Amino acid sequence: MKYTILRASAFTFLALLFTNSFAASPTLDKVKSSGAITMGVRESSIPMSYTTGDSRFDGYHVEICRMILGDIKDKLGMGTLRINYQPVTSQNRVPLMQNGTIDIECGTTTNNTARAKDVGFANTLYVEEVRIAVKANSGINSISQLAGKKVATTTGTTSVQLLRKHEKANGVNFDEVFGKDHADSFLLLESGRADAFVMDGSILAGNIANSKNPKDYKIVGEVLSTEPIAIMVRKDDPEFKAAVNDAIAKIVKNGNMPKLWNKWFLSPIPPKNIVVGLELSPATKNAWANLNDKPAEDYQKK
Repeated sequence: MKYTILRASAFTFLALLFTNSFAASPTLDKVKSSGAITMGVRESSIPMSYTTGDSRFDGYHVEICRMILGDIKDKLGMGTLRINYQPVTSQNRVPLMQNGTIDIECGTTTNNTARAKDVGFANTLYVEEVRIAVKANSGINSISQLAGKKVATTTGTTSVQLLRKHEKANGVNFDEVFGKDHADSFLLLESGRADAFVMDGSILAGNIANSKNPKDYKIVGEVLSTEPIAIMVRKDDPEFKAAVNDAIAKIVKNGNMPKLWNKWFLSPIPPKNIVVGLELSPATKNAWANLNDKPAEDYQKK
């Protein structure tokens, strides 16, 4: 009898400890009290995070985030959880996380040490290669051929910085032109106002696949950088980050990641039923097998 009482007390204590750890989280407390959460999403980061029209959003990272929030909803004992979608840009995504406008950001943000001073990152589920997109008839196949050219990138991203730092970019002078978002940057290439568009390979592939004539473009040149793209959370809320990472671990353990990859990168996706056609990389597969929140700088170490 005494053992039974002690065991029941222990379970009660653990339950209270679990509840209190959630209550200590500003984000989870907000979710519990409001019944809602705000997800930061991108409008043109196909197939990671993008609009499908009529204020609807979808994509690889968006679906993963919905799965994460479903797990958190269940842990909080909530019957329903309303997800509010807030479009963000490369420029404002970090400030909007810091000021509480968004609670979780499910786009294409690189986890690096500079950003980690201001925000937190969940464990990586996608490892990106930064590349160069050009028109197929441009004759451009490498960094060295960008001399004297106009190179587009999206305001608030690090892609052109990576290009300038590449060892093969020494002595290569080019002019930068900026798009307000990825669709705008691709339009600069499409309209001839830029000779190249430097960005994450998935974004380049997605915009090419979504263009009027995909065969008119190609992805070329050396890999400029290998970077972990991760879900962003608030820096001052380790409990929420832990809840997100617990949900990520379940998604991986249940074998859902290859299915999600096939769905968003190798199959027709809405709204136009385009196929991005980006094969799963060994780096991304390794990230699934060894969950971690290492920043981009760790990926650059030889």
